[in-house]
Amino acid sequence: MPRNLVIVESPAKAKTIEQYLGSDYRVVSSFGHIRDLPDRTLGVDVENGFLPQYTVSAEKKDVVSKLKKEAAAAETVWLASDEDREGEAIAWHLLDVLKPKIPVHRMVFHEITKSAIQAAVQNTRAID
Repeated sequence: MPRNLVIVESPAKAKTIEQYLGSDYRVVSSFGHIRDLPDRTLGVDVENGFLPQYTVSAEKKDVVSKLKKEAAAAETVWLASDEDREGEAIAWHLLDVLKPKIPVHRMVFHEITKSAIQAAVQNTRAID
């Protein structure tokens, strides 16, 4: 069983990255955003500092459930969404929803090559 769980945005990236990292890593996809503001309500608590009220959409409940199971079986989680505002939001939402009790690292890369992926594992950073 792989000890490291890497979560990327795109399922197409997952297979290639998993090959580069080896058998100690399981790479899965969040399929983009896992939650958003609700569709039918304002989605912000105006009485309490305009705090957003994020919800996991019905079509993402299975994805979130699978990600939680994968994280529960791992020793470390690596959040590898894109390095842009949207990617940072996805990483933050993943951390907030999964609430892993294990170490979490934010890794970013700009190309899907073996050297870039291995360098990303060695040079992690905090979620911005």
